[in-house]
Amino acid sequence: MNILVVGSGGREHVICSCAAKSKKTDKLYCVPGNAGIAQVAECAPIGAMEFDKITVFAKEKEIDLVIVGMDDPLVGGLVDELEAAGIRAFGPRKNAAILEGSKAFSKDLMKKYHIPTAAYENFTDAKEALEYLETAKFPIVLKADGLALGKGVLICNNLEEAKDGVKTIMMDKKFGSAGNEMVIEEFMTGREVSVLSFVDGTTIKTMTSAQDHKRAGDGDTGLNTGGMGTFSPSPFYTKEVDEFCKKYIYQPTVDAMKAEGRAFKGVIFFGLMLTEEGPKVLEYNARFGDPEAQVVLPRMKNDLIEVAEACIDGTLDQVDLQFEDNAAVCVVLASEGYPVAYEKGIPIYGLEEFDKQEGYYCFHAGTKLDGEQFVTSGGRVLGITAKGADLKEARANAYAATEWVQFENKYMRHDIGKAIDEA
Repeated sequence: MNILVVGSGGREHVICSCAAKSKKTDKLYCVPGNAGIAQVAECAPIGAMEFDKITVFAKEKEIDLVIVGMDDPLVGGLVDELEAAGIRAFGPRKNAAILEGSKAFSKDLMKKYHIPTAAYENFTDAKEALEYLETAKFPIVLKADGLALGKGVLICNNLEEAKDGVKTIMMDKKFGSAGNEMVIEEFMTGREVSVLSFVDGTTIKTMTSAQDHKRAGDGDTGLNTGGMGTFSPSPFYTKEVDEFCKKYIYQPTVDAMKAEGRAFKGVIFFGLMLTEEGPKVLEYNARFGDPEAQVVLPRMKNDLIEVAEACIDGTLDQVDLQFEDNAAVCVVLASEGYPVAYEKGIPIYGLEEFDKQEGYYCFHAGTKLDGEQFVTSGGRVLGITAKGADLKEARANAYAATEWVQFENKYMRHDIGKAIDEA
């Protein structure tokens, strides 16, 4: 098969790495890709939102399957356009990708189908939102309705912060049109866990659990980012939690989407909060998480292409999804100043070490080639992933591997997976 992956980050690099190993893959392409992806796939300079060009490219290259990695093209309807052109695609159609594309939609869906989540209200008028906050209990959470690169969520400790948040999201439009509507949500406390799942419209098969670290600084301080590191599995995701979520969250979500005429095929990412009242949904994503995919997919025993085809064909119930009995930790190497301002074009050294070691991975997020030299081209530069027999060993391995890589202004958190010690 000829496979095309759409995207340019660490998530797409790990997807391409898995696709390259599949016995079903003859030729692998990626648009637009990055310097790391170019080591395993043929890349072309086509943007993820250039649907017409992607469709033409897919026809020219006789692509048998397109895997859409990113949220924007999924929410924008790329799968619909590809299918209309007779090209098989893995990912939800536009009417199902709204599960991530609109937080207001997903909150209303959960309320309608009694799926556990935080209490909330939706607002399209800033004045009404401000009036509501006058009587709200703090801390409270403000969420831009649309896509905001994982950064459109503000936790406000008092009324003054909340008012500033409304101004930021709805009036100043810091997150663009994502802030045309806003969700104000009760603040939940507990452990956060991420669970990715494959879905074929009817059947859902969950992958191994993971936990992300969103804040830029150690101790969960600083600004929200796209993710500074992650580990898998989560020691807090117990058998009891899994059984509860399967009964009250996972299958009910798939059934709800089907009942709404929005059958979901692809990957649903469940962001969960393990509260004192039980697990509740923090958010849905309509694709692999990043960097969660960088610790989950390397542990998957199955052929990714076979699983993707089963989701498309509605035969996921016939797949025995299996993961290695080990652990993985990913530490993101970023450019100092991320997520605000940072330099680009800085040479990267030491990447050849990963070719010599089994169980160690370097997934490129923000890199490009300057001649023969890898250089930085984004805030999140690399995802350094390592496996281990258990989480402590994987964590030690991952941090050891970060020392192999050198570039000026290299920045990382030093406490990824520290929660492991508290389990």
